[in-house]
Amino acid sequence: MSVVIIGGHDRMACQYRQICRRFNCKAKVFTQMPAGLSKQIGSPDLIVLFTNTVSHKMVRCAVEEAQRCNANVVRSHTSSKNALEEILETVCA
Repeated sequence: MSVVIIGGHDRMACQYRQICRRFNCKAKVFTQMPAGLSKQIGSPDLIVLFTNTVSHKMVRCAVEEAQRCNANVVRSHTSSKNALEEILETVCA
């Protein structure tokens, strides 16, 4: 399963990837808005939006890409390890 994480804290990006690895998921993490975000997202199975730490522009871009590739979108107000673990437990189960 491939996961794209939009938002979160810069220092947590490595931990987000480790958590996804434990659930046998490939992860891309975007904590900042890069140029050409829509081209870098690809075709994931799941897009996780940490809405507390992300700009509206990034959310709009991610939702448009999710609609294009039929990916599930999960929004979480907190960007903690526990929040990501709970999301992956419910989706991967």
